[in-house]
Amino acid sequence: MLREVFRIPWLNLPIYGYGLMLVVAFLACSHMARYWARQRGLDGELFINMALLALVTGVIGARLSDVLENWSAFTNPERSVLDNILDAINIRAGGLTFYGGFILAIPCCIFYIVKHKLPLLKTMDIVAPVVMIGLGFGRIGCYLNGCCYGEICRPPFGASLTQFPYLSNPYVDQFNRSLLHPPDALIEHNPDGSIELKDWDTIRREGLTSLAEAQKSLPVQPTQLYSSITAFLLMGLLWAYWTMPHLDGRVFALMMLLEGPSRFILEMIRVEPPVVSGHLGPIDISMSLSMVLGLLVFVAGAVMWVLVGCGKPVKNRGILAAPIEKHSVLP
Repeated sequence: MLREVFRIPWLNLPIYGYGLMLVVAFLACSHMARYWARQRGLDGELFINMALLALVTGVIGARLSDVLENWSAFTNPERSVLDNILDAINIRAGGLTFYGGFILAIPCCIFYIVKHKLPLLKTMDIVAPVVMIGLGFGRIGCYLNGCCYGEICRPPFGASLTQFPYLSNPYVDQFNRSLLHPPDALIEHNPDGSIELKDWDTIRREGLTSLAEAQKSLPVQPTQLYSSITAFLLMGLLWAYWTMPHLDGRVFALMMLLEGPSRFILEMIRVEPPVVSGHLGPIDISMSLSMVLGLLVFVAGAVMWVLVGCGKPVKNRGILAAPIEKHSVLP
């Protein structure tokens, strides 16, 4: 975890790892979208603007989804309405749900595609691997921020990679679940009998910095890194399929067919509140919002795969299948 990467000299302005990776994701996505668009003979600059639109709407949708999923945390009666609102819009703390951003950004981008008279299915095929690039870098930001973590585990590669510092999201969550018992000097005893962890301002004022910095959460599954690796692998697979003859629209459909199940499986080891729970015979069913959405994304991908089947295969479309230029030195 590296929530604050560095500070800009003279301004003393902190640069957070989460925001930095969002910028990296945007630059990588916009560059690759423009490059791949030009491979299809499309205006690459339009894809730069679409990437910016996707970034803005994606962040809004991702934050709204997280707020709805954790509604009780943002309607805390012990805090003022203003404090709850400020907490809800504070994206520096993380809390951006991928599917929330996906659900809002996709229709906005489709509107943009139609408005600028770009070929819809061909453009969506270019967008598919780009989405995975953004997800891959975004999850690295989640790891640096300490959000989107997994369940407690004892990983074989050691605990240092999966233990998070004092007042990180995993640390606070484990403290609230009585899984951690920090020194009493770090605990604030409230008049009503409740307890909470002291904030960093109080810790520095009381000279407890060294004690707090020595605290670590219990090891957790680094699901952020699992998700990042999966996203980059899916990007490579989608790009490879894109270079081969295919039906326009099926690259995007394949992205949904693969992303939905992979996210569903990953959610099994993530710490997320269930939105669906019950029993199916002897089997207990508990699914988070992302698991439900993952299933819906898979179904949508299957439907799209079938619906575009009435098209004609793309011929000689991929980079690997690009025709030889006239000035080639080959005989």
